[in-house]
Amino acid sequence: MSASIEKLNMEATKKIIDEMLEVYPDKTRKERAKHYEVADEAVIETGKCSVKSNIKTRPGVMTARGCSFAGSKGVVWGPIKDAVHISHGPVGCGQYSWGTRRNYATGTQGVDAFGVLQVTSDFVEKDIVFGGDKKLENICREIKEVFPLAKGISVQSECPVGLIGDDIEAVGKKMTKELELPVIPVRCEGFRGVSQSLGHHIANDAVRDHLLGKGEFEDTTPYDINMIGEYNIGGDTWASRKILEEIGLRVIGQWAGDGTMNELSISHKAKLNILHCYRSMNYICTTMEERYGIPWMEYNFFGPTKIAESLRAIAARFDETIQANAERVIAQYQAEADEVIAKYRPKLAGKKVMLMVGGLRAGHTIGAYEDLGMEVISTGYEFGHKDDYQRMVKEVKEGTIIYDDPTSYELEHLAEKLGTDLVGAGIKEKYVYTKMGIPFRQMHSWDYSGPYHGYDGFKVFARDMDMAINSPTWNLIKAPF
Repeated sequence: MSASIEKLNMEATKKIIDEMLEVYPDKTRKERAKHYEVADEAVIETGKCSVKSNIKTRPGVMTARGCSFAGSKGVVWGPIKDAVHISHGPVGCGQYSWGTRRNYATGTQGVDAFGVLQVTSDFVEKDIVFGGDKKLENICREIKEVFPLAKGISVQSECPVGLIGDDIEAVGKKMTKELELPVIPVRCEGFRGVSQSLGHHIANDAVRDHLLGKGEFEDTTPYDINMIGEYNIGGDTWASRKILEEIGLRVIGQWAGDGTMNELSISHKAKLNILHCYRSMNYICTTMEERYGIPWMEYNFFGPTKIAESLRAIAARFDETIQANAERVIAQYQAEADEVIAKYRPKLAGKKVMLMVGGLRAGHTIGAYEDLGMEVISTGYEFGHKDDYQRMVKEVKEGTIIYDDPTSYELEHLAEKLGTDLVGAGIKEKYVYTKMGIPFRQMHSWDYSGPYHGYDGFKVFARDMDMAINSPTWNLIKAPF
């Protein structure tokens, strides 16, 4: 048993959850209880997690979820650098239109890379009344004129577009022919589904229907792979690609950080898809497997333990040369990783971490924390599905609290009662915990730091966790302020 479980046994943990839920009316309490589970040995071994997920957030509670538009525009399509992405609807809906999640990209912004641009159709009252199809056509023509090096346009539809019935598919077809440029309609209106998760699926389907398999690429090798669900937040994709290339593999498609329209169109030529963010991109992997026979596998490049496991698993899909290269690369970087652990583990060992993040980090980052001697005492997703929890619970220790779509109140209650040393969640939660006097790291876009993936990223990850927890600032202030 870990130290925290000795201090906080299963019964006491469940009591904390019960006390937390007591404030709710009976019906709400009963519903919210289904979103919680304390992992025991049976759950960890079998992966049979009973937490209810991917269901509508109960009205009246504060959720950290986003909408379908956020899942498509903010996650899947936004990082594709050489296309212009139109937020089609009122400017206020396009919160995710301004900038990105720090999806770094090579190129010159506004010339041949467009990720940080805010492009919106800026719906006003007359557009709602009379429709915005003609306006959308004119915007596409303007984009072609102002950005001649753009390789495509995506139309990311916001709620009003679906409500009034604008035919963005017809506009896309017409403009594709007129401009000789792919104009791709994406029906990702925010009201679709229960969270941003459906937006991921819709975005994957749009790539499938309009780009996948349409590119020409004959210069293939037996070592061609696609990196799927890598968004290059703070340079993550570059740090991951570096070690994959060092073992002898060639990345022909990056989905979607620093990725291009051409890479999406030729990805069907790869020999293997490796998937980092399962929740956002598993759909396209299964499509390529069914349509082109390309196998796929998950990998995890957070922390040296998981990196080594993943590199060996990836190399096992190829020949002995790649496998030998993987062992060489692991040995080469292990000394650097050991130095990082030796420096930071004494300052971080035993620190208790609460997580509540998006599509992969609630499970994937656990190994990196454990490499530093830290302990994840609770974790869960904003928008996870049942299969996400089935895989994630196998990474936790007995006594860990598992939750789905926790409310602001619930997280704050747990953070206080569990004696949490660090909270890792999104920007919506960041300043609440800072004001509570609890160190915080923004684990959606790395708090303006990064990369966190790969061996290079582990150095930054360890530094940032130490900086958050052990900053002398906490000795100079008294929280709550």
